Amino acid sequence: MTTALHARACAALTAVALAALAQPALAADDQPYTVVASGLNSPRHLSFARNGDLYIAESGAPSADAGACADHPEFGEVCLAHTSSITLLDRTGRQSRPVTGLPAIVNADGEATGASDVVALGTTLTVAMGLGGTPELRSLLGSDADLLGTVVEVKTRGGRQRTSVLADLARYEADRDPDAAGADSNPVDVVRDGSHILTVDAGGNSVLRLTGPRRGVREFAVFDQPVLMDPPPIPGPPPGWPTPFPAQSVPTAVAQGPDGAWYVSELTGFPFQPGKATIWRIARDGSRTAYATGLTTVTDLAWDRGTLYAVQISDAGLLSGVQGSLVRVDRSGAHQTVVGDLFAPYGVAIRRGQAYVTTGSVAPGAGQVIQVALR
Repeated sequence: MTTALHARACAALTAVALAALAQPALAADDQPYTVVASGLNSPRHLSFARNGDLYIAESGAPSADAGACADHPEFGEVCLAHTSSITLLDRTGRQSRPVTGLPAIVNADGEATGASDVVALGTTLTVAMGLGGTPELRSLLGSDADLLGTVVEVKTRGGRQRTSVLADLARYEADRDPDAAGADSNPVDVVRDGSHILTVDAGGNSVLRLTGPRRGVREFAVFDQPVLMDPPPIPGPPPGWPTPFPAQSVPTAVAQGPDGAWYVSELTGFPFQPGKATIWRIARDGSRTAYATGLTTVTDLAWDRGTLYAVQISDAGLLSGVQGSLVRVDRSGAHQTVVGDLFAPYGVAIRRGQAYVTTGSVAPGAGQVIQVALR
């Protein structure tokens, strides 16, 4: 979703995010949830392993040993840091980081892009590595940035980790550009589909299927139609913003429903107008219909006993702050808040009637996972 237009929103977004960090937290007795993990570096998506262990992708944090720097089209100057990681919250509630040192790009305000999602199969982790740019941007940061814009496999054993690239989505986006909107890759979500893997490229506005032992890339769904919005409430370039404003779809997550169909959430791009995000249903024959409309900046989805839950990172739109919510979406497409006033919530995973939501997704060192009872 990165374009020159989005860059105008970044300064304002960073300001509201930092202001939100200074807001006082609710007293423990007033919280409708329990904090089960803390001290996380901009946590994003999360998922359960079969044994009940919870894995959390952390995008990263600033580093005193930053590497090469480059001009990012959305975040300004960014520098490479090896601060992205995977946190494990095991079945006993013990928190640890089995995977560390993954690359991240971090700007002067601490905004980080690195690991965005993780799926576990035994001791092997499949991780979506964000970028928000092109292979050319990645190359400016040196070979240590090669994992950005890819889906990787991380094998952990005996305290050691070995990382290999399953698919280079940034290169695929540069070569194919499925939405014909210019090369921009930002892998943010990954889910297993039998022996295959589905991954969401938010920058490329696409959902891709990784197939076969060499993980060839095939297009599963492309969101190439703009979402029409009101012009942004900030000065635009002469002669002003177009009306209506053609925002990008920006898919953020994919989840399989109990009906076997796949459901895809939208953030919708700049200017992030409230009420414009849709959850799409993709049937087995590939047909696409709107399952729920009227949502705002949705970043993740999860099912629980036939009911769909979604995370909104900002209920008022990203230009107005990052106070968001977990919402329940019924079969008619209507939605209601389960828990609101959350600081920058992002990912959700559900197990045994309990939702686990990452918060502080733009906050290095201040991220959390909260547990919310659904029934």
